[in-house]
Amino acid sequence: MVKILLVGNGAREHAIADTLARSTHQPKIYAAAGERNPGILRICQKTGGEIILGKPTDPKFVAQTAQKYSVDFVFIGPEEPQFMGVADEVENMGIPCIGAKKAPSEIEMSKAFMRRLMWKYKIPGRLRFMAFKNVEDAIAYINEYAESIALKPARQAGGKGVKVIADLQAYLQQEKAEVKRKHAHDIYEKHMQPYTDIEDRILIEQKVEGPEYTLQCFTDGKTIKPLPLVQDNKNAYNMDIGPETGGMGSIGGPGLTLPFINEEEYKQSVSIVENVVRAIDKELGEPYRGVIAGQMMLTALWGPTIIEFYSRFGDPEAVNVLPILESDLVDVSEAIISGKLGKINLKFRDTATVVKCIAPRGYPDRRDLARGHPLYVDEAAIEKRGCRVFYGSVGLQDGEMITGGARAVEILAEAESIPEASEIAESCIDFVKLKDDWKLFHRSDIGGETLLEKRIELAQLIREIYNYRREKDLVGRQVDWIPLRGRIEYQA
Repeated sequence: MVKILLVGNGAREHAIADTLARSTHQPKIYAAAGERNPGILRICQKTGGEIILGKPTDPKFVAQTAQKYSVDFVFIGPEEPQFMGVADEVENMGIPCIGAKKAPSEIEMSKAFMRRLMWKYKIPGRLRFMAFKNVEDAIAYINEYAESIALKPARQAGGKGVKVIADLQAYLQQEKAEVKRKHAHDIYEKHMQPYTDIEDRILIEQKVEGPEYTLQCFTDGKTIKPLPLVQDNKNAYNMDIGPETGGMGSIGGPGLTLPFINEEEYKQSVSIVENVVRAIDKELGEPYRGVIAGQMMLTALWGPTIIEFYSRFGDPEAVNVLPILESDLVDVSEAIISGKLGKINLKFRDTATVVKCIAPRGYPDRRDLARGHPLYVDEAAIEKRGCRVFYGSVGLQDGEMITGGARAVEILAEAESIPEASEIAESCIDFVKLKDDWKLFHRSDIGGETLLEKRIELAQLIREIYNYRREKDLVGRQVDWIPLRGRIEYQA
């Protein structure tokens, strides 16, 4: 019997555990987790394993747990354990690990490292950027250049702190500069304050527009096996307004692409990820093994363009793809470990998927208010409608489910089309409640025809401009007019 230690305790990890448990190898699944996620606990108990509580980011805790239970391999779900070197510690004990080691995981942890790597190896889909180690230098740059930018923490900070500022109206130039300066201070003093593991603090990137999407891939360092595309919806409220979250829901399919991304663009996206995996190997001298995902945007500058990388499955994006994976995830994992991923034929059920996340009020900015509420989920009613429940930020206290302050539940629906799946998922929302009458919220528009049509129209507009630029050999080239400096042309 195969024994597996899963690291993490969110909805993504619930989906990984569920997919591993479907293996013909009948694995015994353990979990090194910070909370007793009810879905993961059920799977562990059903397969003869258990949840072991501790810090998933503590390399010694995870490695010692893996050794204690004599597991065959470890599967890391979230990014922070990778950044802390969990995979390194596990493999130093002679136990294989699905999950990037500390050095390769810098492709996600440091957005500046990722940008420098893409420019060094001239990988298509790269953006102009500047990285700053202190706020004074960032503000000096902002004061000198009036341009549309994306301001970001230079480190992965759980999706928080990103602000895109369009600076197009000359009469608002001073006001926009003040917004930029204030947000640079917020990044430096608030969003980057907990992190001391990278020198860069603030990243300024050129602003681009277009529909976003995620390409998740398995890799053994040599071979890339791409999964179906998924689009996550980051903003908290309907029609893409409100603060950015870890993701309020996602759509996928049918097939490998999305209704607004064509097959050629899918292949270009795969090629970008392949080039980055090869570049990591050249730069660091060690192969990248595990899951890698490109968070991408279709832009007029490049077509498929990298916004950032994940060194793991996305959440909620994993919930779209793993439940429809027909290949055996244990076989895939063992092929990654042995360097034989090229022999695996990935198969997926041909269906459209919609995931809707339900969170307590207070998320994402006041997680203290969203924490500690008793949760009730009528799983039988949800399953009767053909949907599935994946538990996120939920723990068990005295047998009762308690919210942890973030997205509590993710509901997955499948259908022939995305709008149909959206309607089915929506019919299940009322079966999730908080017993103390604290309010829950979700996005009802995700996967709906109105929002989907908006994505399709935007993609078509971007595609027309990109195709024109390609015909004129202008892909990756940009001309800016900087006040007092004149015309500046950039050749990527």
